[in-house]
Amino acid sequence: MKITAVIMAGGKGERFWPKSRSSYPKQFLSLTSDGETMIQKTIKRLLPIVDTEDIFIVTNENYVPLINEQLPDIPSENILAEPVARNTAPCIALAAAVISKKYNEDAVMMVLPSDHLIKYDELYTDTMRHAVKVAMKGENLVTVGITPTYPETGYGYIKFCSAADEDMAGVYKVDKFVEKPCRETAKEYLNSGRYLWNSGMFVWKVSSIMNNFKKFLPDMYEGYLRMRETALTGSFRETLAECFENFRSESIDFGIMEKAENIYTLSGSFGWDDVGSWLALEKINKTDECGNYVSGDVISIDTNRSIICGNKKLIAALGVEDIIIVDTDDAMLICSKEHTQQVKKVIETLKTCNRRDLI
Repeated sequence: MKITAVIMAGGKGERFWPKSRSSYPKQFLSLTSDGETMIQKTIKRLLPIVDTEDIFIVTNENYVPLINEQLPDIPSENILAEPVARNTAPCIALAAAVISKKYNEDAVMMVLPSDHLIKYDELYTDTMRHAVKVAMKGENLVTVGITPTYPETGYGYIKFCSAADEDMAGVYKVDKFVEKPCRETAKEYLNSGRYLWNSGMFVWKVSSIMNNFKKFLPDMYEGYLRMRETALTGSFRETLAECFENFRSESIDFGIMEKAENIYTLSGSFGWDDVGSWLALEKINKTDECGNYVSGDVISIDTNRSIICGNKKLIAALGVEDIIIVDTDDAMLICSKEHTQQVKKVIETLKTCNRRDLI
């Protein structure tokens, strides 16, 4: 049975402004000391499981040159450019159409974000191999949850219940998906031992997920059939444009996963981080004795628990705490740590002020 990987790489990464821009979003940035970009790391850790020629990347048309530059080994026909962004469900339908046409509907799809970091690659590999085996059984839809280590309010959660059959050790039946909780509710989730963070990683056969599209998203399923018919032909681009024009924006979580049966989850403990804001830099990189993460030409004096990313000019930080400073050629961000999730407001203001050159 063919094993494939689908990398979703169309996001804008607005919380990483000013380094992340609409023309150069987060997944193409290097945020670690080894110089590898987020999407390069994503592909690299998959190679023990799936061949390069079986990796597909769904992205924005504008990002195709970046993918060709950073991932030259990915076949050009495996880079699937969405004509317009329509969230994760149409993205998955597009990839499923091409994979089922190139191989068949029994092919397994690992569906993964392009901008997450994993600390322990071997544990990740073992978990994903296990998920693939579960997905091969019947009509199973598999999600990889993350064992929570603190009461995070910025993630959705997966509530799991009974263990699966004896031949699927370590696999649990999903009870329900829940939205981002308040802090008190997150504490309850953590203490119960029955919830996982929703990582956005999925594994299934093409036939398994598309049967659920047929049931819960029939219009999108019709688009899938049309795309599959012309996939790998000269008329595919035209069909793609027509289908995406008619698709509504829909997430796979809301459109399928919250409604489907036969959903199972595995608990992942491989040092996962979704790198959702600048705060991630102090978790994924070494900090100094004062708890600061510093890169570039920076002098820090009496500075504590701060993140400072220099560019071409010297940054001198004196007597500050819990602050983020990010410098680029044409913009600088200065914000308190507690406001990192609100960086999108800067983007909104720039749009209002017609400063799209900085977005």
